[in-house]
Amino acid sequence: MQILFLGHAGLYIESAQGSILCDPWFNPAYYAGWWPYPANDHIVSERIMHPDYLYISHLHQDHFDARFLQNHVDKSTTVLLPAFPVPALKDALQSLGFSRFIHLNDGRLETLSSGLKVAIWALDAPSDGPLGDSCLYVDDGTVKIFNMNDARPRDLDSIRRLGPLDGLFLQFSGAIWYPFAYDMPPSTQRELGQAKRTNEMARARAFIQALNPKYVFPSAGPPTFLDDTLFEWNDFDNDATNPFPDQTVFLDELARHGVDGGQLVLPGSEILFASGDLSVRHHLGNETLDSIFTDKRDYLERYRRRMAPVLEREKASWPPVPSDLFEQVRNRLEPIMALADVTARQIGGDVVLDWESASARLDFRRRKVVPWDGQPVRYYFQMHAPTLALALQQGQVDWVNSLFLSFRFRARREGEYNEAVYTFFKCLSPERIEYAEGYWLESHAEDELFEIDGYLVQRRCPHLKADLQRFGVVDEQGVLTCRMHGWQFDLASGRCLNADDRQLYRRLANGSGDRKTP
Repeated sequence: MQILFLGHAGLYIESAQGSILCDPWFNPAYYAGWWPYPANDHIVSERIMHPDYLYISHLHQDHFDARFLQNHVDKSTTVLLPAFPVPALKDALQSLGFSRFIHLNDGRLETLSSGLKVAIWALDAPSDGPLGDSCLYVDDGTVKIFNMNDARPRDLDSIRRLGPLDGLFLQFSGAIWYPFAYDMPPSTQRELGQAKRTNEMARARAFIQALNPKYVFPSAGPPTFLDDTLFEWNDFDNDATNPFPDQTVFLDELARHGVDGGQLVLPGSEILFASGDLSVRHHLGNETLDSIFTDKRDYLERYRRRMAPVLEREKASWPPVPSDLFEQVRNRLEPIMALADVTARQIGGDVVLDWESASARLDFRRRKVVPWDGQPVRYYFQMHAPTLALALQQGQVDWVNSLFLSFRFRARREGEYNEAVYTFFKCLSPERIEYAEGYWLESHAEDELFEIDGYLVQRRCPHLKADLQRFGVVDEQGVLTCRMHGWQFDLASGRCLNADDRQLYRRLANGSGDRKTP
């Protein structure tokens, strides 16, 4: 098996049994807020444009590059489609001209007509990617690889049963705006940034430990930020408080924890598995490893200057901010709010969208959008008016994975993080909000328990259903931490320490006492 690494989560897998193009990303994403790091524009070639199969893990724009797929990938290619309950990915690919699909059953190993054996795990919680994320297993008869990209699979036992992995590709770095986009004291922001950096690398190590691959390939991040307003978000100097560490930082982290087999791959790297051995050849052009990673600020300054015309063309294409932007926001959001019974209760407060010329208060009690008079609110977003107008013009049904991931906003909140706020902005169509509502209603009950620290505890984390039996640890204060996402729960009360809309079911293992959460 030979793999051309395309950068970020992009892979071109070749073997005697066929080829698979995975998550190619070459164009700037999220209104030119994100760019591939290191740059990968030197490797677009005819070689990857006619694969036997195409696999797009999910609709994040750094995985689903619509422009590249439409302009460069052969439309006769067969798409390997995850078993998402919402057909958004298939619809998006069909709109680009793809018409051949293989619908793979969730987590089931299947043999393709070419001879490749593949399995796809589809994650379908409202918080998994843009209403769905997935990961891919490939077996060509001699080599077995698992492409996790930035998914966080919960059923690791089914993956382990397929046999020892030769290669694991997984995310290790940040891909979210928190905490940089939040208004808070700099010292608090640094503290939270350090915790996030630590947790995301610890989570990746936990997956590596659980899956025990022969070789590990850090991938799916970090992006780089070339816009002047975002440029300082890059981790130039291995800053312990920055949540966007690069590949070399994670490889050093693995080495410190005694994890062997970590491999550095860059856009254009050729990965060859042959006779049980591995070779990796880099193609860096005029760059060196030092120029990319050690002299990172200089490298990114040059990258930024080179891409400045592309960024300017992108911004020039944005429409002027319309005078009726408030009315457009109200007309778009009120019909969705009317359907959001469970989500509105989980939000439990007002949300304000504020931009240069006006502001809107989302009153989830009355399900109305009204002008904001400046009164205190629980959730506040200072929006970037040009991209807000563009999202409305484009009919975006998922503002989290367009507007918010552009990083062009500021936020503050009273109290803890509330996932329901972002679930709402991810579900701006009747189909999406109904799916989210139904998911939460159907998953409310939890009767699978395991014992830890003297308690019988629900096995699935109330956050995103991670397996607490595998990822849960309890400290001396009786706090259970899920290493999947870093969420914490007080065992004595079941109270979530990260958010007030989650509760952990648990009871004393010996059956005594009344300390349990129904």
